[in-house]
Amino acid sequence: MSDPLGFISRASPSFGAGGPGGAEQQRVQPGQPSFKDVLLENINHVNALQQDATRAIEDLQTGRRNDVEGVLLATQKADTAFRLLVQLRNKVAQAAEEIKQLRV
Repeated sequence: MSDPLGFISRASPSFGAGGPGGAEQQRVQPGQPSFKDVLLENINHVNALQQDATRAIEDLQTGRRNDVEGVLLATQKADTAFRLLVQLRNKVAQAAEEIKQLRV
């Protein structure tokens, strides 16, 4: 499976001494980007891929480009990145719903 957004290849976060279910809160280390920064960076990357695919399609239609394979590759890359981003959004929404259902 390819990883156009780079989520899989990033190092997984380490948990505090309390483990994943422990009482210690995970803090962002200095110099490391927050989840928000990583998410915004990847949203911008997906947007750039979609713009490249749109530009490739327009260039093919106007005759400035004649490599159909390159256009198909650009559109598939943008589609895969967008689908991965949508799945990430769905998982985050699902996790938020599960958190709301927790009884304290």
